[in-house]
Amino acid sequence: MKTLQFSRDEKKSRVTVMCADGEKSVYSYCAYCSHCKGVWVNGRLTPSPQSRALGDLRKGSAVDENLMNAALLFNSLVRDGTAIECTAGESEGFARLY
Repeated sequence: MKTLQFSRDEKKSRVTVMCADGEKSVYSYCAYCSHCKGVWVNGRLTPSPQSRALGDLRKGSAVDENLMNAALLFNSLVRDGTAIECTAGESEGFARLY
């Protein structure tokens, strides 16, 4: 696994990381990437809420709105965090979560 540090642009309210595909938005890409394992917040790795919500949805124990709540939680984690934990190799880039 590798840790991808955030690059913040306060003027545009944008947070990006350097991915194998180039610079990607954390909110638009990492949130929905199967390689994203979590967000580093205050020195702790917080697991990706979308992965957990998707697993619950596949088991049939969750509703669609749980995915929306997971996305909102992910955005909050990114706002407070410093980096993304990524399992992609050097030549791998974005891979759809769902």
